[in-house]
Amino acid sequence: MNILHLDTNHPLLINQLQQIGFKNDEDYTSSKEEIEQKIALYDGIIIRSRFKIDRSFLDAATNLKFIGRVGAGLENIDCEYAETKGIQLIAAPEGNRTAVAEHALGMLLNLMNKLSYVDREVRQGVWKREENRGIEIEGKTVGIIGYGTMGKAFAQRLKGFDCNVICYDIKPNVGNENAVQVSLQELQKQTDILSLHTPQTPETYHLINKQLINGFEKPFWFINTARGKSVNTNDLVEALKSGKIKGAGLDVLEYEKSSFENMFSDNELPKAFKYLITADNVLLSPHIAGWTLESKEKLAQIIVDKIKAKF
Repeated sequence: MNILHLDTNHPLLINQLQQIGFKNDEDYTSSKEEIEQKIALYDGIIIRSRFKIDRSFLDAATNLKFIGRVGAGLENIDCEYAETKGIQLIAAPEGNRTAVAEHALGMLLNLMNKLSYVDREVRQGVWKREENRGIEIEGKTVGIIGYGTMGKAFAQRLKGFDCNVICYDIKPNVGNENAVQVSLQELQKQTDILSLHTPQTPETYHLINKQLINGFEKPFWFINTARGKSVNTNDLVEALKSGKIKGAGLDVLEYEKSSFENMFSDNELPKAFKYLITADNVLLSPHIAGWTLESKEKLAQIIVDKIKAKF
């Protein structure tokens, strides 16, 4: 089988596929249109997020048997159309669940203890203790929206904090020993800390909006390591200003382009983003929650293992 690699990944991916007899070609620079001209030569492709795999691409890929996505989400692929063509979709959410869970927890601890803020103060010679008391996770209720691979990994890491963990998901019976599944209304009633772990789908676009936020009975802390477009940033900023959201840890932003790079190439900063980058109760990172040295290797290994199992 001939495989075309469209993004750089851990070397083990190509090395191991080569060892079991796959032919591997690499093209990390050609445009989508240029790739379409030759994609019929390949049985499989390996991609991260370089460009969207849409109908025109899939129509050109007349011999394609699988798409390996080195990551968790499949939003850059027209999955339904690919499946009608018998193309197997292979993702690796197991590969970076630890990285995402630890990042989410790190953001939460940072926010509730003002770590980034007080670090800046001390560096400027300011030593305030009483004004910078933190808040403990113990005894709080953590609500998780989206209880799949990532949500479960986050809940597992909360076990040592002696807090109450609940989850909401559109799928029934996904709760486990680490989180009790509840209705959305019950989650809004109990939650002190909210963490989002949903995929990017039409249903999750602007899921976190003014109506949902105002439905929470208590002010809450908010962590998003999922997808930026699941949050209406204008509504989030409004909630931060009003105190309805006490603080936000955002690894993702709705302004991200599909490649997750060069968000503001036109040099225009959205008004809401200008607020986020100046707010003391907001912590930002550049979509790196699943981006660890270990996850790079795990993601590649899982893709290899799944390809071997199927082909």
